Amino acid sequence: MPATTAMTSETTTATGTALVTARSFHPRIERNPDLVSDADRAGVLADPGFGRHFTDHMVLIEWTPEDGWHDERIVPYGPLALDPATAALHYAQEIFEGLKAYRHADGGVRVFRPDQNAARFQRSAARLTLPELPTDWFVDSVDALVRLDEAWVPASGNEQALYLRPFMFASEAFLGVRSARKVTYAVIASPVGGYFAGGAKPLSVWLAEHYTRAAPGGTGAAKCGGNYAGGLLPLAEAARHGCEQVVFLDATEHRLVEELGGMNLYFVHDDGHIVTPASDTILDGIIKNSLRDVGADLGHEVVERPFAIEEWIDGVAAGRITEVFACGTAAVTTPVGRLVWSGGEIDSAADGQSGPVTATLRAALIDLQQGRAEDVRGWMHLVGR
Repeated sequence: MPATTAMTSETTTATGTALVTARSFHPRIERNPDLVSDADRAGVLADPGFGRHFTDHMVLIEWTPEDGWHDERIVPYGPLALDPATAALHYAQEIFEGLKAYRHADGGVRVFRPDQNAARFQRSAARLTLPELPTDWFVDSVDALVRLDEAWVPASGNEQALYLRPFMFASEAFLGVRSARKVTYAVIASPVGGYFAGGAKPLSVWLAEHYTRAAPGGTGAAKCGGNYAGGLLPLAEAARHGCEQVVFLDATEHRLVEELGGMNLYFVHDDGHIVTPASDTILDGIIKNSLRDVGADLGHEVVERPFAIEEWIDGVAAGRITEVFACGTAAVTTPVGRLVWSGGEIDSAADGQSGPVTATLRAALIDLQQGRAEDVRGWMHLVGR
């Protein structure tokens, strides 16, 4: 992994590496002279959709081996000028994160577990030999953008939020297969409503029998664009079979359930215990991990273990599995109904509704995020003004 330089104060990363920066995050701010009007912004916030509209500013930071992280700035949101030889365009050396900021009834804005996103961002960076951004720089960069564009954070009392997208890419202009010697980190923000049009109705999912998402030793546990690009073809196959999402199996045995195209899975059993698949090739979901704790608080035994596709099919058929749901930052939770494959289908939500456990877990987590429940674990990070 490329090493940062100009080091004086130390932060330990999730990978165990000592990351050091010479100073704290202090961005130069270039305010946008052409802000979106209050009326136009209000129109966007009335129906933001997902990922369609963006705030007035963005964060940019540069990295080189000689200077480490430097030139941190907040500038007007707009196109990036990239050389045609930009390494990320040719060799896919890039990673990203997704997290949300919520406005609470007291007027304050809070971000859900940004330290966990920072840790996963570091793990992804290490896997793709990108420089690891220290946790305080990650969190502070998110805070700085939210503070400047706070008017874009939707009002409290609904499921809307400001979605934050930190990302990092190899910005060196160089055609050669090696770790880049110039890297750019950025944060953009987008006000969002519900991820799925029409609300959280049970998904139909297609079983990918001829495609795998990730193999042992690959990049499955990293949040990088290539993992998602590789899922687009099986997702198109799912659509041809009347399904909204695709579920992947492991690359070795082709029988262990991994995850959907962009969400983790949970299986609720008739005795109340809940199982989520475990694998080194599954993305370590922050919402997945949070629901594990919330489920335990609500009296459920939550188990993370390898989970075979036969268990899903036979469990639903026998009534042992009563609910299936997917989860992730964008969707929070959404029920899964039909599982469709080339030889048949089953439905764990035949009534077309979310099951009671899924609904209860979703409500508990959203109440926490929206400030309606006590934050006993300190998951909600207050953005200072």
